[in-house]
Amino acid sequence: MGVFSKHHRYREAGEQANVNNVARFGEPAKSLFTSAKVFTLHKHIDITDERENVVYQSDSKFFSIKNKTDITTAGGKHVAHIERKVFSLHERHFVTMADGTYFEVSNELLHIVKDITNIEGLGWQLRGNIAGLNFELYDGHGGIIAVIGQKMFSLHDKYCIDIYKPEYEEKIIAVLIALQHIIRDREASASVSFSSSSSSSGK
Repeated sequence: MGVFSKHHRYREAGEQANVNNVARFGEPAKSLFTSAKVFTLHKHIDITDERENVVYQSDSKFFSIKNKTDITTAGGKHVAHIERKVFSLHERHFVTMADGTYFEVSNELLHIVKDITNIEGLGWQLRGNIAGLNFELYDGHGGIIAVIGQKMFSLHDKYCIDIYKPEYEEKIIAVLIALQHIIRDREASASVSFSSSSSSSGK
């Protein structure tokens, strides 16, 4: 389905690149896929290639107030560390790469129709719509870096990412994992708000 949909960008490993992505940006240099079990306290994400081989792994400690996450290669080499900023007006995550590169993933909360997430320190910007499950990552000159699509209605939290600048692969993966945390945190917050509202109305 993801191959032929112009609006929904997700596709499974082994399928052709999304027609809309190809029409706008050309064939991606490579594609990666993430999968995580939903409704688990310990968040583990596998990032796989087109042949479903694990390339990277992400593990998070949700009992920490900063929601600490470490990304490694399949062989165990450290790639990046991510921490959530607490008590902020923005949805903000700090990322430190293995080579010492530091940047922040900061979502502008006041955008209603489209989310804009700034990658401060790299000059990148993630544009998209959390409700629409599609995102495009651009560099500081407006050049496409990657396109992200999230699968709808799945028991696993699944994403496909088409990479156009493979020299930034590890940074792209770190941005993607931070984005998944932002989405999960927003969903959890909405769920708590809904439960509180339901409890109040039921009194």
